[in-house]
Amino acid sequence: MIPLDQVDDLATLVRRAADLWPDRDAWIFDETGERFTFAEVDRRSTKFALALLELGLEPGERVAVMLRNQPEFPLLWLALAKLGAVLVPVNTNYREFDGAHVLRHSGARFAVAAPEFTELLDRIAPDTKLERVLAPGDLHAESTGAARFEVTGERPANLQYTSGTTGAPKGCVLPQRYWLTLARGLVADFPAVSDEDRILTAQPFHYIDPQWNVALGLASGATLVVLDRFHPSTFWAKVREHRITWFYCLGLMPTLLLRQPESPAEREHRVRAISASAIPRDLHAQLEARWGVPWFEAFGMTETGGDIRMSEADHDELVGTGCIGRPTRDREAMIVDEAGRPVPRGETGELVLRGIGLMHGYHDDPEATARAFRAGWFHTGDLATMDAHGRIFYVGRTKDMIRRSGENISADEVERALLLHPAVRLAAVLAVPDELRGEEVKAFVVLAQETAPEDLVEFCSGKLAYFKVPRYWSIAESLPLTPSERVAKGELRSADLPTYDRMRHGWL
Repeated sequence: MIPLDQVDDLATLVRRAADLWPDRDAWIFDETGERFTFAEVDRRSTKFALALLELGLEPGERVAVMLRNQPEFPLLWLALAKLGAVLVPVNTNYREFDGAHVLRHSGARFAVAAPEFTELLDRIAPDTKLERVLAPGDLHAESTGAARFEVTGERPANLQYTSGTTGAPKGCVLPQRYWLTLARGLVADFPAVSDEDRILTAQPFHYIDPQWNVALGLASGATLVVLDRFHPSTFWAKVREHRITWFYCLGLMPTLLLRQPESPAEREHRVRAISASAIPRDLHAQLEARWGVPWFEAFGMTETGGDIRMSEADHDELVGTGCIGRPTRDREAMIVDEAGRPVPRGETGELVLRGIGLMHGYHDDPEATARAFRAGWFHTGDLATMDAHGRIFYVGRTKDMIRRSGENISADEVERALLLHPAVRLAAVLAVPDELRGEEVKAFVVLAQETAPEDLVEFCSGKLAYFKVPRYWSIAESLPLTPSERVAKGELRSADLPTYDRMRHGWL
């Protein structure tokens, strides 16, 4: 049997898993109760591959897929990998404008979509290269065979579109080695996922998390449980029901879970560790105390995969500090100034990365690729510091800093302070133009109970320096979220909501 550290492509990974654990459950889909053994995953993905071959799909071609969390999505992903073709995940929330951009930019000739999306894709098709929209049930092969081309780790597997915080979403060209690098690291190092684990994903499959969870399950022999989506009110019940031992979450998910009513059954689970990105540092200890399990920070990007993780050795010392850990075995990290020069330990600069398994670049955008990769390093756009031990502490996004009267204000810091207020359920902070001060601070909050803006101002004034306290306040029923469960601040900038001005003590 080929050792895992010698596997660089998804086609070999799924064959290896089928040989090692043929009759073990690979996937369980919670919504429908469907189960697939590792052998079935290999066999059914091959059937899809043969059907795509009969349609005339060529190696390197891109296929758009617009499906919810259903088995056909990962089966198609593996089928395309076996053929050396490329998956283009289409966000199921996209509509005509953003959907047309992805289809047009990707150049996909075929699309596979659920019936609910067929009319949308048909309407978009004339403005793209799309020739045919297929339902999963249309993929029936007459022939039998291996349905595999010679694939390598560097052959693209995904054209993965980012959320697009500025401008149109960019297509990240992700090689097959990207997914193997990520999965191998989670098997070899913390959290050391093995065939004794049961893991869970609640993100939509068009996002990268469920995809790397699929790769992780194939690499480790762990059973992957797939939820239809993230439901804060029932999430822990599903964790207990499926006897989950490890899972990953990100963005607002930890805060949303913590806001749920407490239950006597909360400690009746088998979870040994939780990995998460952007754990609210002021709530970190509270999260661990509530469910009796350690939470470990992890940092990664669509462009780079898994880059930095907290270890068990560092965990206890660094709970609530904002430390995201150390670079993984396949990554180097450096903190640099605006000229790309390393800054002294302890000083803030931009986090840059290099190593194996990163994206090849942005599809059809050499200028953006050149801006991202400079002098051999990928520039993340994130601000961080590194201590004397090589541990990295997250500060914020370079574009998420507010410059008010010469003072730099981290939106993340203000948001964390707001979330300490018992009435604040969600919070987002951004800069708004100001003639006198350059920029001012504006807060959008979702409240769990009615609270006057004056009370929030007073609370913040006791937590933050005066210049960090938001001047403008908008109360919202909900906040728009990206697929990665982060607030979509670009949408907030155009939101038409009543605004309270603390300087004028009134509503605008």
